[in-house]
Amino acid sequence: MVAELIAADPISRALQTAREQRRAALIGYLVAGDPDLATTESVVAAVAAAGLDILELGVPYGDPIADGPTIAAAGQRALLSGTTLEAVLGLVERLHHLLPVVLFTYFNPVHRFGVERFAERAAAVGASGVIIPDLSLEELEEVRGPLRKRGLLFPLLVAPTTSIDRATQIAAASEGFIYVVSRLGVTGEASGPDLAWLEDQVGRLREITAKPLAVGFGISTPAQVARAAACSDGVIVGSGLVSSYAESHGGEASGRAAGYVASLVAELGRPA
Repeated sequence: MVAELIAADPISRALQTAREQRRAALIGYLVAGDPDLATTESVVAAVAAAGLDILELGVPYGDPIADGPTIAAAGQRALLSGTTLEAVLGLVERLHHLLPVVLFTYFNPVHRFGVERFAERAAAVGASGVIIPDLSLEELEEVRGPLRKRGLLFPLLVAPTTSIDRATQIAAASEGFIYVVSRLGVTGEASGPDLAWLEDQVGRLREITAKPLAVGFGISTPAQVARAAACSDGVIVGSGLVSSYAESHGGEASGRAAGYVASLVAELGRPA
């Protein structure tokens, strides 16, 4: 039953649709509640209409180890607006019909909320998956077991420093897609990805897995998206999307975010 749920999940369907259209999928990350929940809701509706395929919805957290300054600042704005994990789950319930939603969070908020309770609530509100970047391969089962029981996928990250043997283990355990980190350090636009290295890394991973490979960290411009899309199944854009509507609210924010996403969607196609 779990295998059937995973095979039919919205993430896999979105990636398959992109493949059929001879392009990479566009995966966008934004922080729930930045600058407030109403703006997040309008932004998500706008970027879904503009062509975003999958949404990574960040749960704001006070100690985000993988986040660069842009996303960390967005998280602080969200926390100041009173955004809680329960509020984020409510947002997913209102938005999941627009596109697949992957919750991006750290382990501590999940642990405090209760792992079983979190898995049950995430599934009930319509989330498609969960990413928890600060869990190691050896620590996964406490969370993955409850998620799998409810049909939620658990994509894992492969870092630039990951050995091929370790990457093989991560690829075997990852669900939905494998998140290929394009460079060392935290997220952010200031230092872009090493695209030549990324193409080589994706090529090596293709030799050990048939699972979809989505690349992210530092990818923000249309030119970077075009090159990343040529070698991957999905391109993840975070800081660029967050920056596109920073310091704005409501309709202004959604318009700016939609325009940014539209500029990237145009670069996703692959040569015939």
